[in-house]
Amino acid sequence: MSGKQHLAGNTLSMFLNTLTPKFYVALTGTSSLISGLILIFEWWYFRKYGTSFIEQVSVSHLRPLLGGVDNNSSNNSNSSNGDSDSNRQSVSECKVWRNPLNLFRGAEYNRYTWVTGREPLTYYDMNLSAQDHQTFFTCDSDHLRPADAIMQKAWRERNPQARISAAHEALEINECATAYILLAEEEATTIAEAEKLFKQALKAGDGCYRRSQQLQHHGSQYEAQHRRDTNVLVYIKRRLAMCARRLGRTREAVKMMRD
Repeated sequence: MSGKQHLAGNTLSMFLNTLTPKFYVALTGTSSLISGLILIFEWWYFRKYGTSFIEQVSVSHLRPLLGGVDNNSSNNSNSSNGDSDSNRQSVSECKVWRNPLNLFRGAEYNRYTWVTGREPLTYYDMNLSAQDHQTFFTCDSDHLRPADAIMQKAWRERNPQARISAAHEALEINECATAYILLAEEEATTIAEAEKLFKQALKAGDGCYRRSQQLQHHGSQYEAQHRRDTNVLVYIKRRLAMCARRLGRTREAVKMMRD
């Protein structure tokens, strides 16, 4: 056994000694060429579809494989309660992945519904969105301002048309940034229209942010209001950057994300 290992070691050393610098130059050039081709393909794919091909493959194919352990554990817990087959089926039907592209509900999700006749969002998705909206866009002092009080109820409303109607009602009272956000997300049918509404929201939100910034140290109520206005302003700028990216203005989107 030791003789065979010694012979294999000698063969390997002889092979490495016979390699010339030209081999290493060719190896480096080949790897650089392959890396360059991958980079060019990634750039072309991003320019055409607005997302990374490698990221899409990772999310669509690798992530479910890596998450297989969680599914097995959930199936085991369900089987202990009896009727394991039906439980597994219900778990798979209710499984919802976080959307990595942050699509616009009106301009993109509704367009998918119009084209395919299918609903891309489940009841569970709507609940998640409602929880996020109430966390970011509401505060305890909203009942003191009529427009914000209407929007506080609008974010909890399940009917899309009722939410849109409430947003229009709030705008009749005052220039409400969160009302513009709701209309941009749900009523706008194109990205350009959504961007226009977000710019109006930015103007209104910036004014509210400046006013609450001066009063934030006057009490916990003003501090909570300033925290809400900060969340609203950050959200608007992020969505404006997403609009710019969708419309092909990549440099502008990057600048807004950095700011």
